[in-house]
Amino acid sequence: MIGTVLLMDFRLPLKDPIPIFSLVLFIILLAPIILRKFRIPSIIGLILAGMAIGDHGFKIIEKGSIDLFGKAGLLYIMFLAGLELDMTEFRKSRYRSMVFGAFTFFLPLILGFVVCTYVLHFNLMASLLVSSMFATHTLVAYPLASRLGITKNEAVTVAVGGTIITDTAVLLILAVITGAQQGNLNTAFWLRLGISVSVFAVIILWVFPAVGRWFFRKIKDDKTSHFIFVLALVFLAAFLAELAGIEGIIGAFLAGLALNQLIPHTSSLMNRVEFVGNALFIPFFLISVGMIVDLRVLLKGPEALIIAGALTSMALFSKWLAAFFTQLAFKYTPAQRNVIFGLSSAHAAATIAVILIGYNMGIVDESVLNGTVVLILITCMVGSFVTQNAGRKLAIIESEKIPEIPTGPERTLIPLANFEKLEPLLDFSMLMRSAGQPSPIHPLVVVKDDEEAREKIFISNKMVEKALVSAAATESNVQLVTRVDLNVADGISRTVKELMVTDVVLAWSDKNTTTDRLFGTLFGTTLDNVLQGVWETVYVCQFLYPLNTSRRLVLLLPQNTEYEQGFAHYMQKMMLLSRQAGARLQVYCTGSTQEAVNELLRRTKSTFEMSFQRFDHMEDLATLARNITRDDLLVVVTARKGTLSYQAYMENLPTRLVKYFKDRNLMLVYPEQTEVQISEPGVQAEDLTLSPIEEQLTNLNKIGKVVKRIFKNPPKHQ
Repeated sequence: MIGTVLLMDFRLPLKDPIPIFSLVLFIILLAPIILRKFRIPSIIGLILAGMAIGDHGFKIIEKGSIDLFGKAGLLYIMFLAGLELDMTEFRKSRYRSMVFGAFTFFLPLILGFVVCTYVLHFNLMASLLVSSMFATHTLVAYPLASRLGITKNEAVTVAVGGTIITDTAVLLILAVITGAQQGNLNTAFWLRLGISVSVFAVIILWVFPAVGRWFFRKIKDDKTSHFIFVLALVFLAAFLAELAGIEGIIGAFLAGLALNQLIPHTSSLMNRVEFVGNALFIPFFLISVGMIVDLRVLLKGPEALIIAGALTSMALFSKWLAAFFTQLAFKYTPAQRNVIFGLSSAHAAATIAVILIGYNMGIVDESVLNGTVVLILITCMVGSFVTQNAGRKLAIIESEKIPEIPTGPERTLIPLANFEKLEPLLDFSMLMRSAGQPSPIHPLVVVKDDEEAREKIFISNKMVEKALVSAAATESNVQLVTRVDLNVADGISRTVKELMVTDVVLAWSDKNTTTDRLFGTLFGTTLDNVLQGVWETVYVCQFLYPLNTSRRLVLLLPQNTEYEQGFAHYMQKMMLLSRQAGARLQVYCTGSTQEAVNELLRRTKSTFEMSFQRFDHMEDLATLARNITRDDLLVVVTARKGTLSYQAYMENLPTRLVKYFKDRNLMLVYPEQTEVQISEPGVQAEDLTLSPIEEQLTNLNKIGKVVKRIFKNPPKHQ
């Protein structure tokens, strides 16, 4: 009896979900490893594996058994394409995406219509359907581009932007053809389609971001809920698209665009989304594509071969022609042209959907269906090979480019006073961290040197461990530093020197004493004392809401800040933070400072877009407060006493900031500055023992540095 049950469970094709899932997972594991030795893209391996195990191969697994995961994988590819778009670059290149979208839609459509009508002798409706199939394409090779790290290159951005344009147009044509074939092509049809698509677009592009921002504000610490929420929105968007009368992949792509600014590319949530997609959903989709292919159609006579050859040749030639014209129009390199061609040449899901609908409605016959299957196989292989080869060349070119602002190794230190604030400070540190930085982020615990030091160190390390687990999910290098010192300020200062730290990130204090109310108190030591010993860039942060929910980053620059040593460094960080958090950068400054910022952008050849607001009275925070909402991150650049950009209103600036912006995300930035000697009550100076002559020489040397800097870059006054 048991033997009979086992025999029934393991007859081919497999019915039991356990062996089916196990076999597919081993294919996902082994196919890329084996084919990597032959320098064949892993995508091709998964497609070939699908051909072998599917209905047209050894019939081990029925295609219907993995349809759910296959469909989810296609939606995931389109979602990731929208999610990984650099929105700043996309906004700049939207015109180019539209031009490429027009090329890759109209050229295949027109050339295909001519071939279908005058070479293959199809009727009008069949010619229109098949030629529209030529225009569509699927981003099968996009995971290769993502793996090579070229997704932010303009060629990839243009190709992805063109995909959504051409696929939307093709699927709308399909809806029109279907309506015409059924005799429903009337005023009511056009009215219904227009209204449904408009309502769908409003829901995805306006309602989804608002709901996402609300959810991330309310549910701050539950990473699992964040991931499930994102998945739910993706599939809801696909469902709404189908209700609107268009294909679900359009909804998934628009969901990626809608959530793009809420999911920073360096966040743990982005890491989870990409990991699950690349490890599970996308491989299932590629295997399901292979299961569609039936090579036996080539043995059904010369007609099938002629149609398959004509369809495949026209599909590849028209897509290459579109990429070539795009190259000529925008002066792209051959590598960029080939990447565009590779990404846009593969035909898969949308193609088979168009042809299956036409076949089921009697518009095209079995020969066209079989020819389309061959087209899918060949174009997926060509697209994968071309994308991988051209993508490698493009990745090498990208790696050899000079960075926008040349910098040395970045080392970030996060001194801890309140362990509950470590996680948002870590998130901020990772968002403003330049790509490719090998040095770790260092949370710092300073313990006062007394008889309880050992016990305090043990307790502190335990409390930090939980937050470090979250950082590990982003695959970031985080190393805890523990120091025993006489006081916290000295411990921070010495650690900064020993580790050659470039950025110090402090939490805004919650204490309410007159002295320490606002100055990020660190175990009883004021921020004044930290700033006296640390001359690198210091950030004092009050994050009440997740940074990814920020709509704008409002940057307030004081007069003459452009003459400070750390001006270029913190401006680079603010631009990077704006890009990563998906927040528009708006700068409030004087006219001369705006000129300096624009000159910095020109000098570094940066194409970053920001808006400026003339603001000559920096002390007028009441006026500024009327323009700042809870969806904004306010960053105020200040200065240490005695430096070039220090002004009298900065004396009580933190107190006034909390008065006007107590329920806002807020950050103070103290730029890296040349060290100056300050001696006044309440502020600890460096403990130096100098002779009178040595002290005079030291002061003269420091004054000379400041004077030299002023003459080199004279301040511009209003």
